Amino acid sequence: MNEKNLTSISGYTLLIIGLLLIVGAVLFLTRGVIVLGVVSFLIGGVLLAGLAVINPNEAVVTTFFGDYTGTMRQNGLQWVNPLYTKKKISLRARNLNGQNLKVNDKTGNPIEIAAVVVWQVADTAKALFEVDDYVLFVQIQSEAAVRYLANSHAYDNNEDEAAKITLRDTTGKINDVLEAELNERLARAGVTIIEARISHLAYAPEIAGAMLQRQQASAVVAARRQIVDGAVGMVEMALERLAEKNVVHLDEERKAAMVSNLLVVLCGEKNVSPVVNAGSLY
Repeated sequence: MNEKNLTSISGYTLLIIGLLLIVGAVLFLTRGVIVLGVVSFLIGGVLLAGLAVINPNEAVVTTFFGDYTGTMRQNGLQWVNPLYTKKKISLRARNLNGQNLKVNDKTGNPIEIAAVVVWQVADTAKALFEVDDYVLFVQIQSEAAVRYLANSHAYDNNEDEAAKITLRDTTGKINDVLEAELNERLARAGVTIIEARISHLAYAPEIAGAMLQRQQASAVVAARRQIVDGAVGMVEMALERLAEKNVVHLDEERKAAMVSNLLVVLCGEKNVSPVVNAGSLY
């Protein structure tokens, strides 16, 4: 069922007419004109019963004996058939601050994850008639979407080096995936997602210490790799420059000794104390 617009009439004129008819009915009754008094009172009551106040970012959904007749979105005082049953529904944006969920990521590691979702009703007919309670529906489906997201992606590239998108993604792509999943799940309820993003992400306490050590070890290995790459490049440059300038001619054994010394100096964690050899290698 899709939303359809219900044309309404501005209620200000009918409000005045209805009030005048009620006042006239009272005057007629006090003067003994009972028939005109009753008729005026009934007509005035019917006119006033059809009035509805619609605030900004609010809509009124109408039904007629169980049949959906339409939705009024015009703000202000409106008038529709007084036999219609009217129900207000908010169109304002709402925040859903999800609870921390303990789930397993794609590689099976237990993690804690939570998300913040900004949503609003886009189709009032679906929100009221397609699901039992659209607010509760949003809460439950948002939790299911976050669980599905965690199960479908690794925590980071250390867990899955081939992963293009991880839960720790900093480019916002993981949030786009979450928004798409939520929009697909909540379309039945006539709800659209304005924004969705992960608000909390961490390893579960039972493995947090081990994973921290692993991350530190990975950082040390990466730093060492970068240092070694730089040192090898500097050694290559030194040998090329010495050969180019004809500063000294080195045989293979001397080159090996020079390379060893340079790598020790460049890759060592502490400052090296040089030893000056005034004699010959042989």
